[in-house]
Amino acid sequence: MSFDNENATFRVLVNHEEQYSLWPEYKAIPGGWRDSGFLGDKAECLEYVNINWTDMRPLSLRKFMQESSESSVN
Repeated sequence: MSFDNENATFRVLVNHEEQYSLWPEYKAIPGGWRDSGFLGDKAECLEYVNINWTDMRPLSLRKFMQESSESSVN
């Protein structure tokens, strides 16, 4: 089975930077990623990602920008 199979079952993974990825359900979850708990076909998983991954910036960048913004106010 490949990533191009639209009818395959995928899981949605999330990494420590809160970035999302689709992963074949039958494969072991790679290091650095965790299961979001969502399973579905490719279209369903992409819809889940589109709804839930609303800020494409990595978490570390969002935190840095927030800290920079707060320090410039003080």
